[in-house]
Amino acid sequence: MPTTIHPSAIVDEGAQLGEDCRVWHFVHISAGARIGARCSFGQNVFVGNDVTIGDNVRIQNNVSVYDAVTLEDDVFCGPSMVFTNVYNPRAAVSRKAEYRRTRVGCGATLGANCTIVCGTTIGRHAFIGAGAVVNRDVPDFALMVGVPARQIGWMSRHGERLALPLTGDAEADCPATGERYVLRAGVCSLAGA
Repeated sequence: MPTTIHPSAIVDEGAQLGEDCRVWHFVHISAGARIGARCSFGQNVFVGNDVTIGDNVRIQNNVSVYDAVTLEDDVFCGPSMVFTNVYNPRAAVSRKAEYRRTRVGCGATLGANCTIVCGTTIGRHAFIGAGAVVNRDVPDFALMVGVPARQIGWMSRHGERLALPLTGDAEADCPATGERYVLRAGVCSLAGA
């Protein structure tokens, strides 16, 4: 399938977009961006030069993906969520050489209006609740809420809450798919993976 780009969008020469992407109203994708297949960019999205985006990523309206951000496959960025790339910005001080890299793992969800402070890694299939402020690394499958974000549980690949404690050893099935998840020494993983 060919990529669809709305006439009001700007895709700078040199940007790489995979097949079957949807680029909606007033989007700006910078020349250095590297984007996989089957991605969707909602109204008023900005994508910087030093950005890598995997396949099947959904970026909702009013999100800016700044330089030094990597989104792996199947990431969901909710409306108006925020990435940063400078930890201590000042208008009068140029800190472009100090950008801190941010990585969002495969299948992660970043809820509406959440903020991801630069230099963090969001684990695979993690779920960041709406409005949360993430200022430290997030484990795979972790459910994070609040300001600053704190872990309150675990989520399946399907986006269902798992009946697991935060720490220790336990096992639970995804209520939607029946997939088995294993918690060992506070690390959650899909059984057999």
